[in-house]
Amino acid sequence: MKDKLIELANNSYSPYSKYRVATILVMKDGTEINGVNVENASYGSTICAERSAIVAAISQGYKKGDFKELHCMCLDSNKISTSCFGCRQVISEFFDKDAPLYFYNRNGDFEKYAVSEICPYPFESDDLK
Repeated sequence: MKDKLIELANNSYSPYSKYRVATILVMKDGTEINGVNVENASYGSTICAERSAIVAAISQGYKKGDFKELHCMCLDSNKISTSCFGCRQVISEFFDKDAPLYFYNRNGDFEKYAVSEICPYPFESDDLK
């Protein structure tokens, strides 16, 4: 997965932060769906790699519960970075709570978490009632 993430991260559009991020989702049917961060001069319009991949999966017809695992790498850091809180919320919407999430540094070192570990108190549909 490391080599795929490195290659994919080169598609990132990150002229402002110089922080290239790539995500590969593995769906329960085995399909892999890619996403990269896409920045904008208006930072609020930037989309992270994780959300880019999840939106692509939904656009391709996948539904909540179809997501098996997530792999994410920042190509420009020796540190293993996890998802921002906006992405954590979106991940918690579509992945099972025990789904594995793998976060890599540019060297291929990784840490594995369950969704419930990185988002222990998600805002869920029951909160809207």
